[in-house]
Amino acid sequence: MATFKTRAHFVADDLRKRILGGEFKGGTQLRQDALASDYDVSRIPVREALLTLESEGLVEFHAHRGAFTTELSVSKIRELFELRILLETYVFRHAIDNLTEADLDKAEDILRKYDDALNRGGEVDNWSEYNYAFHLALYAPAELPETLAIIHQLNTKSDRYIRMQLVYSQEITKAEKEHHELLELARQRDTDNACQLLKTHIEDACGSIIAVLEKRSNQAEAL
Repeated sequence: MATFKTRAHFVADDLRKRILGGEFKGGTQLRQDALASDYDVSRIPVREALLTLESEGLVEFHAHRGAFTTELSVSKIRELFELRILLETYVFRHAIDNLTEADLDKAEDILRKYDDALNRGGEVDNWSEYNYAFHLALYAPAELPETLAIIHQLNTKSDRYIRMQLVYSQEITKAEKEHHELLELARQRDTDNACQLLKTHIEDACGSIIAVLEKRSNQAEAL
């Protein structure tokens, strides 16, 4: 049983990276036989991996057709980010008074590694991971595990678009600056301004992602 779980987890982890990295575009069919051959496993761990990715919003099953990568519309992206604003500002507001120096130092350390990765232009796969880890470090002291679980799910569903924004938009410097400002406002316990900046930060990310999607769509139509 342990071997089965390990294989399913391995397939899920690798497929997640391939989907989020853009290898499988939205609407791509994920054929279980082909994936089982790719990973040299039976269909059972592949099926379990696809169910895991379905729970994360990265895969959806169609009756009599199988599994497909999700393809989010602009309206769904807006909905995801509006939900993020509601929940993340709520959690951040509850977290700020509970933040210890150790919590703030942890967030600063993550931010330093994030800045280094962005400035080098490499480690693209880690950019969005650092981004989420930084925000989570600021949210965790709220001690609201159910809300944080929903935030994790929303961020997982948004991840491919956050990666797209980081790679294709011209607003990385602005996002970096806002992260440092968020950390400083948290240090100052300036709750209202910190939450307002977080709201603007997420709104601007949403707008940037939509702009990237619309630009790529227009380029595709021009070909």
